[in-house]
Amino acid sequence: MSDSSKPQTTAAFATVTTLFFMWGFATASIDPLVPSVKAVFSLSYTESMLTQFAWFLAYGLISIPAAFVLERLGYARTILISLGAMVAGCLLMPVATHIDAYAFVLVALFVIAVGITQLQVAANPLAAQLGNPERSHFRLTLSQTFNSLGTVLAPIIGSYVMLRGGVFSGAANAVSRAATLRNVDTQFLLIAGIIVLLALFIWSFRRLLHVPSEAEDVNASPFAAFTSRWALFGALAIFLYVGAEVSISSLMINFLHQKPIMDADVDHAGRLLGIFYWGGAMVGRGLGSVVLTRVPASRVLALAAIVALLLCLTVTGTAGQIAGCAALAVGFFNSIMFPTIFTLTLERSHAPTAATSGLLCMAIVGGAILPVIAGKTADNFGVSLAFFVPAVSYVVIAIFAMSARSHQPAS
Repeated sequence: MSDSSKPQTTAAFATVTTLFFMWGFATASIDPLVPSVKAVFSLSYTESMLTQFAWFLAYGLISIPAAFVLERLGYARTILISLGAMVAGCLLMPVATHIDAYAFVLVALFVIAVGITQLQVAANPLAAQLGNPERSHFRLTLSQTFNSLGTVLAPIIGSYVMLRGGVFSGAANAVSRAATLRNVDTQFLLIAGIIVLLALFIWSFRRLLHVPSEAEDVNASPFAAFTSRWALFGALAIFLYVGAEVSISSLMINFLHQKPIMDADVDHAGRLLGIFYWGGAMVGRGLGSVVLTRVPASRVLALAAIVALLLCLTVTGTAGQIAGCAALAVGFFNSIMFPTIFTLTLERSHAPTAATSGLLCMAIVGGAILPVIAGKTADNFGVSLAFFVPAVSYVVIAIFAMSARSHQPAS
């Protein structure tokens, strides 16, 4: 990279990083939404987890078409289209709550997630490619740190907005239900407003959002990644990681609310989720972006997966403050998993970047599948034992990391 191009590349990377904050904020807003809809619509854990199912289902259905769109339209236009879809979904939420139908709430969430899916297919490889290839792990992890800032703020703000008053004041009648549904509207209208401002910002910097490989991938098939063993292995690791992370975050508020654990009020539990679970992920990504400049990414990923596994097993075998703190601590060790799995896979996949990115983002559908399994486990065996679901995921992620250590990146 020439010295003259470095300032533009840095500006482009900073611009892309703002997108990571936004989709983190939107995604983590689902965590306080889970206990909110559970209370308003009198749902079981399994039924309330359909919020995550609707959200992450979009990754399974949209990611491959999103790769096709990216190959044809390029990064800048794809990103702007994605933000428009997110705004449309947020504006559907007040319509859904006015109808007072849980099914329509799920539709609104799905539409928002369609936009975020398209956004991730474009933004993840773009952040990895904007600069020196040897520092791709550092860049994507640094961008994910700002994603974590969004996931820290969203549960704190969302718990204050959605888990106070209404049905959480002790009254269970039509007036209290309506009040809680209006609180849900407020959260998603706030998100819509932020996205509009972000879209205007991205529009002003759209000419910077290009990389050399963009032109090379125009004629590549979005299905090419299915021919790469490493692309498929990385997709499995992403599937399990996202499923584990979302399962834990979705259960956390109700888990900490239990008397045998911390007996925390739901809004306080939401703040603990934001500050310690998602806050731990943010701190871990900040530290991880530095560590990854000195330690091989595969080694860091293996260690993080093993510790996360041990913490989940601690939750299943203990109670009280120990179990609560162990569950919250998993966030710190989740921190570097997504960016390192993503970049390790991009390095080793023989498929075009856009195709591999599309497959990896499709694998985020794990956030739809595993939380439902965890919810069913919680309904039948208790919330603590539901942590066995993410525990199994971390075993496979550790195997992926150790396998990556023994295989060189593709030329």
